[in-house]
Amino acid sequence: MNTQNLHENSGQIAINNDAVLFKEFQEGSIEAFSKLYEMNVNILFNYGCKILNDREHLKDCIHDVFIKIYSKRNDLKNVLDFKSYLFVTLKNKIFDEIRKKNRINENSIDDYEPVSSYNVEIDYIEKEKEYNIKKKVYSLLDNLSNRQREAVTLYFIEERKYEDICQIMDINYQSLRNLIYRSLTKLRAVAM
Repeated sequence: MNTQNLHENSGQIAINNDAVLFKEFQEGSIEAFSKLYEMNVNILFNYGCKILNDREHLKDCIHDVFIKIYSKRNDLKNVLDFKSYLFVTLKNKIFDEIRKKNRINENSIDDYEPVSSYNVEIDYIEKEKEYNIKKKVYSLLDNLSNRQREAVTLYFIEERKYEDICQIMDINYQSLRNLIYRSLTKLRAVAM
C-alpha cells in the first residue's frame, strides 16, 4: 500500500471515528463529546491561527463553538460531516467576533507567554527558531488574499480534501482548484 493510500485511509478512519463519536454524543454520551473535543481542538486552533492573530481570543472562540455544539446537540441532526461543521462554525464565530470588535473599536492586547523556568535557554532557542519559520511563512501568506490564504491553509496545512474545502468555503470544485493554483503561482513568484 503506498503512502497516499495510507494517508487517505487514515483520513477516512478519522472521519468515520468523528461520525461515530458525534452520533454517540447526540445520544447523550459526555465521553464522546470529550473525545470529539480532544480530537479536534488542536486542528481548529491551527486553522483559526490563520484567520485570527489573538490566540487567547481564538481559544475563547473555539470553546464557544464547543459550548454551542453541546447546548444545541439535539438541533444538529442534519449535520453530515462533523469536522466540516466545526470548521465552518469556527470561521463564522471568528468573523462575528471580528465584526463585533470593529464596531467596539478596541485595541488588541499583545499575547503574553511567561517563560518556563525549566530549560529556559533551550526553550528560548526553540521558540526563536519556530518564530522565524512562522514569520517567513506568514510573510509569504500575507501576499495572498484572505480567500487564497484560507484555501492554502486548509489544503496544505490542515490536509483537507478538495470536497471538504469546497463545503467549508462554499465554493465549487473547479473554482477551488483555480484558487489554489493562482495562490501557488503567486507564492512561487514572491518566494523567488
